[in-house]
Amino acid sequence: MIMEQRLTDEERLTLKTGAFGAVFLVSNADPGVVGVIRESIAASGALADASGTVKEALTTGPLPRLPRDSQLEIESVVLPALGRAVRILRDKSPQDVDAYRALVLAAADRVARAHDGVAPTEAAAIDQIRAALAEPA
Repeated sequence: MIMEQRLTDEERLTLKTGAFGAVFLVSNADPGVVGVIRESIAASGALADASGTVKEALTTGPLPRLPRDSQLEIESVVLPALGRAVRILRDKSPQDVDAYRALVLAAADRVARAHDGVAPTEAAAIDQIRAALAEPA
């Protein structure tokens, strides 16, 4: 039997930084005023599908502080957070690893499709997110 361990505040913030940051990374990859509203609604819908430990992490505590100056800065915070989030879940709640990955990718995909289809820059951001969520060697 797999025992789930409670996440610390810092670990919950890491999961939240990864998930919310992934959405922001895709949204910022192809910015536009009209798209932002549709993308926000799409992301909210996807992230609302969370359950268990992942839902607790995404719905409690403060919002993550994400850089806004450049796509490279966003990547430098979000991509490592996604990798750390997977490791945290693998150690403390292994049954939630696949659910977290699926949720983050679904949210990123919904954001990309929310306005005028998936732009090449959004597809590239999703590929980065997928790679960051991959099981480390």
